[in-house]
Amino acid sequence: MSEPIRAVALLSGGLDSTLAIRVVQEQGIAVVAINFSTAFCTCTPKGQGCSSSRRAADQLGVELVVQVLTDEYYALLKDPPHGFGRALNPCIDCRILKLKKSAKVMRERSASFLITGEVLGQRPMSQRRDALRIIDRDSGLEGLILRPLSAQHLPPTVPEREGWVDRGKLLAISGRSRKVQMELAEHFGIHDYPCPAGGCLLTEPEFARKLKDLMTWKPDFTTHDLNLLKVGRHFRLPAGSRLLVGKNERENQRLHALARESDILLDTEGVPGPLALLQNGGGEEDLRLAAAIMARYVKAAGPIRFRVSRGPEGQGRELLAEALAPEAVDRYRI
Repeated sequence: MSEPIRAVALLSGGLDSTLAIRVVQEQGIAVVAINFSTAFCTCTPKGQGCSSSRRAADQLGVELVVQVLTDEYYALLKDPPHGFGRALNPCIDCRILKLKKSAKVMRERSASFLITGEVLGQRPMSQRRDALRIIDRDSGLEGLILRPLSAQHLPPTVPEREGWVDRGKLLAISGRSRKVQMELAEHFGIHDYPCPAGGCLLTEPEFARKLKDLMTWKPDFTTHDLNLLKVGRHFRLPAGSRLLVGKNERENQRLHALARESDILLDTEGVPGPLALLQNGGGEEDLRLAAAIMARYVKAAGPIRFRVSRGPEGQGRELLAEALAPEAVDRYRI
């Protein structure tokens, strides 16, 4: 008995990538899924791979290979050859990078082709017809990338021409509507998916502003710096210090957990309020300005008493500060 044809599929955990695998599984193809984890995924990391991709892999009954993209991806952000989308999303180059790495897994697993959940015309930057051609060409995988959800709108690929998959059983979805995908999910009994499309923080304007500021002040940023971007309100002070102010108790706890010995923590004393983290403290002037900004978010009248400490376990001292006016606070906000 001959070995089944194998394929490697990119699995974000969103509905499209889940359905793409399911459509190909219906034709008897053995699939290994690969999930790329970055600091910009909106899903929650859980064990190996994000929680959404792990759940989808379990539903589909496929092995999940997880690869974490860090320095190579961060370098790409600084100068993507094909540019950015509306925010700071290098979608075409991101896709090319992931496909190149998937090709290595494909060879290691003796797979014959790759599967993605891309839908023609769904995303304005990376899923146009011309963008798909660029992705195929620059990844070095022309003819080997099967997009089952839109295959009948695209030229036949090697797996179709070789008869490994039946093109007639592939789909002709296009455009931004998710109605067909949701109907298909119902048909396959796929009910537990987080959202139709997964998500990336780089497409969000507020996050993109914070990241641009970080890259300006610290071009050699780390994953730790990126994790801090996801928490609190962010301010850039005159001497270059960065101030992060928690929005709620959960964020206060997160800031405390992420604080390093070189960071300054400010906490209210005697009244409820946010926790703040000051990086690269520029001296007493920046510290007092940070306290005045932070006091803006304390629901109490008069001067606010703060406890100031170096690092999460450092010795503290007291500092009094009056809240800045809202318009003054906004001048420093990133």
